[in-house]
Parts: sequence; C-alpha cells; structure tokens
Amino acid sequence: MSINFNKKWKEHLKKESLFEYRNIFDPHEPDPISITSFDVHDHLEPKIWTPNQRLNPSVKEKLLRIVSDFMEDIELDVEIVDIIITGSIAHYNWTKFSDIDVHVVINLRDLDHDVDLVKDLLRQRQINWNLTHEIMIFDHEVEIYMQDKDEKHIATGIYSILSDRWLIEPTLDKPNISLGPIEEKVTRLVEHIEKVQDLYNDRLYNQAHDFAARLKRKIRNMRRSGLEKNGIYSTENLAFKYLRNGQHLDTLHDYYLMSYDKMMGLSDKTLPTRNIPGNVPDGNFKL
Repeated sequence: MSINFNKKWKEHLKKESLFEYRNIFDPHEPDPISITSFDVHDHLEPKIWTPNQRLNPSVKEKLLRIVSDFMEDIELDVEIVDIIITGSIAHYNWTKFSDIDVHVVINLRDLDHDVDLVKDLLRQRQINWNLTHEIMIFDHEVEIYMQDKDEKHIATGIYSILSDRWLIEPTLDKPNISLGPIEEKVTRLVEHIEKVQDLYNDRLYNQAHDFAARLKRKIRNMRRSGLEKNGIYSTENLAFKYLRNGQHLDTLHDYYLMSYDKMMGLSDKTLPTRNIPGNVPDGNFKL
C-alpha cells in the first residue's frame, strides 16, 4: 500500500506546532497560512551552551572523546586541523530535532592526492559510523562529519572546539517567512518521493533507483543554492528541513538503497525490465 506522504506531513505539522495549522494541502482553503512560530529563540540551546555563549565544558569533554574514538574506529591517522560545531545547534533557530553536527577538519591531501577518492572513502566511513552509533547529548544526537580544510562551508554559526571560540558567531535575526513557496516545493517533492515508491512497488527497480538518485541530487543542489543566495531562512533550505524532519528524506534514501539491492539481485522470479510509465518525470522536472 502506498504511503500517504501528504497525510504524514500534515500530521507532522500538527504534532510539532510549527505553524498555526490549517489544511495547507486543501486547495479550497480560503485563508492564508499564518506563521505563529518558527522556533527562533532569543538564546542558544542552554544545555549545550553556557550563558556567555561558550560550549558547555561537559559537552566539550564528551565531544572530544567521541571524535577520538571515531578516528580510532575508522583507523585514520592524520593531523586534525580543527573540530567544529555547526548547524542549527550553533544558532538561535535550534529545535529539539537539532543534531550536534561535529565536523572533523583535516587536510585530505595528507592522505592522498586524489581528493575526490578520499572524500568518497571517508564519506562511507562516517556514514557507517553514524549509523552504528546513536549518541545523545541532552536529547540531541551527535553526528560526525569529515571536512577538508579548504572546503567552503556555508553556515551562520561555527564554533571551534579546539580553540573554544566562535569562528562565525550567530546573530539573532527574526525571519520574515512566506509559507506559500515552501508549501509548493514540499508538496512537489513529496509527490516525487511517492513516485519513487510507486516504481519500486511496481518492481521497476532500475527506474526507481535512477529516479531516486536524480531526486537526491536535485534536493541537495536545491538546498545548496538556497543557502548560498538567501541563507538559512531561504525557501529551499526550509523545504529541505521540513522534508528531513518529516523523515521523507530517510524514506527516499531507503528506497534508493532497496531498489539497488533488488536491481542487482537475481532470482527465478526476476521480472524483465519494463519502460517507465508516461507520467513519470523525465529528470528535467523543476523543484
């Protein structure tokens, strides 16, 4: 049975009280959606940060130990340039969903001259490590990432754990957000995710995997473009966050992996490849 993603999205909005809820997927709803809260606080997360906006010493101690164990587990012997905290947990727009995003900054060229290859290998190791562990610090999950020292990282708050200071100090800005464009992008992307699931359920595994891969790239590029142009409150970044918090991106990734496994397998019941139905986007669909 096909999952009703629009229903799940509405339930998510109601549960988290992000907005004064109205049926945003009902085209007959005459009233505009009014935003009552966007989880912008006048302080940083008090369990993570001290009143003078420094990292909680107990949190710092834990994070340094976690990074040490991470580097040992992935068997990586390289000089660490810095260890930074970034993402919404390092800004006034933190929520109870915010991860503690810890970036281990290294010089990838210390490992090999083929930087792209090193990135791919480290990405797989960090993904495996994050999937294996579920470390919670004051109800926020710790996520570890590897970052090249020359990599451009767009963020409104970056804190150096090693030097115990802000590299980019967050500022308190009350956003002016229009829900309409966000709703439009979210609805369209949810429909595309549903299409991936339909293809998978129809056993069109090649098409499901290809469509999922293209959709993942488009969502990633959408968010990057929004951050570069208009920052964390851009329509594109907010649509991405809603999809992530509603677990739609997890669903897309699951079908991406499952379709690959089915596509690569063989059995007596393996079906012949069929053409993509005419109503499936051709890859040039707009977000």
